[in-house]
Amino acid sequence: QANKAVYNTMDEQKQSYCDNVYMTIAEQCKEGGVVEILDTFFGFLARRTDFYVGQGSKDCEQLVLKAFRLHKRQAEEKRAKEKAEAEAKKREKQAAAKAAAGDPRVQELTDAEAEQLQKELDAEKNKKSNDAPASSSTTAKESDNGEAATATTTKKKEGDGDAAEEEESAEDKGKMKPNAGNGGDYENYSWTQTLRDLEIRVPLPVKVKGRDLTVSITKSDITAGLRNQPPILHGQLAHHIKPDESTWTLDEGKTLIICLEKVNQMEWWGQVVTTDPVINTKKVEPENSKLSDLDGETRSIVEKMMYDQRQKELGLPTSEDQKKNEILQKFMKQHPEMDFSNCKFN
Repeated sequence: QANKAVYNTMDEQKQSYCDNVYMTIAEQCKEGGVVEILDTFFGFLARRTDFYVGQGSKDCEQLVLKAFRLHKRQAEEKRAKEKAEAEAKKREKQAAAKAAAGDPRVQELTDAEAEQLQKELDAEKNKKSNDAPASSSTTAKESDNGEAATATTTKKKEGDGDAAEEEESAEDKGKMKPNAGNGGDYENYSWTQTLRDLEIRVPLPVKVKGRDLTVSITKSDITAGLRNQPPILHGQLAHHIKPDESTWTLDEGKTLIICLEKVNQMEWWGQVVTTDPVINTKKVEPENSKLSDLDGETRSIVEKMMYDQRQKELGLPTSEDQKKNEILQKFMKQHPEMDFSNCKFN
């Protein structure tokens, strides 16, 4: 039916057959390219089906957009994965070549090596901060090749600064650090998010076909797993989603991929379902390149939220605090007859 809200992935045999048919069509449409292929396909739907005028035809355009978005996302993910693998192989070859040539210059670290090095530096800094007094000064060490490697610790603020830091750490205590996709990695599945949507990846214990799965998505609940088996993912969603804009697909028969579109596209989710461990959304790092996809008003709001978040982490005034301070300063200039020397401002 045209009004289905999800797409079941074809089994591999059927998919291979369809690919061969489409390749034959593509060869016949070499001159017109993709435009001619699309024109042929949609023309077929008009001539031989009731896609445009039958029951549920009012949703036909939305169905096309859903299918387009789903496969576009998969193609982008595949391209990004291939690009990352190619870059990793290139770095490995460069490192091997430099090592073979005895290159004494500083070499670029891979992402994994940089992360491991950062963990070691953080552990060493924490150890020193525990052994040293609370207020420590900047220290520096000279490396063997004469270059200075500096590790800096700042003096802790007293009074309100300490109270705010303790309050923030207490609030975020026990929360998980977001993964690279600003989501979470759990035992049975992992998820990533943007301000617009979420992607959930559920590894399956055996290779299955689409008909072997059961997936139910509503505005506030989700259930997913193998048919006639206890669900792998089940519970009340942390926030509302748009079920008609949400889809699921099966990747190579081994991974169930669920895409959920948020109702409120101005907030980061701390969890998918309410029984999940919560991630620390203050450590979410949105990609700057994605801001260009937003309209002007939404982008300004997102940038303001990001700015305020950074200011809070640094213990500095937010944009609202700065605005209030400007109003106060303006008021003081307009009333020089008033004495503010003994006033205390928070």
